[in-house]
Amino acid sequence: MKFYRSIQHFPKEMKILTGIFLVVLSIGFLSALRFVSVTTEAGPKGIQENYLGNEEDLEAEEMKFKKNEKQLLNIVHSHILSMALIFFILALLVTTTPIKGFIRQFLLFEPLLSVLTTFGGIYFLWNGILWMKYVVVISGGLMTISFVLSVVMIFYWLFKTNA
Repeated sequence: MKFYRSIQHFPKEMKILTGIFLVVLSIGFLSALRFVSVTTEAGPKGIQENYLGNEEDLEAEEMKFKKNEKQLLNIVHSHILSMALIFFILALLVTTTPIKGFIRQFLLFEPLLSVLTTFGGIYFLWNGILWMKYVVVISGGLMTISFVLSVVMIFYWLFKTNA
């Protein structure tokens, strides 16, 4: 099998496969963002309540309880493993584009660091280090920006015609 360094020179079938993969992956990622928004309102207070509960808030619309260790470890474990694979595959695809410099380095490495920071932050938050909720929000935002930029860049170069 021949390895194609440039995404622009992929065979038609590989371009179609890559495009479909990116669409399906994006639907999954964006639906996960919607889930985060619904369960935490994508803010520090909501993130803290989602993992530590809100039993002390007598006026809460929805009662939430602190996740037990088994639940938390399942969330952290499954997300780190799956997102590591997602961002590794995206990084491989980014390497086939002619993107250079800081943006390339950012798209290759930042998402994996954000996965560790986000889910490590959730673990530390659960252990009582409350300021980690802000780290989780920032790293989750950077992870999302990295995902969107990677997909847009890959799509651009995937279907760019040589003029």
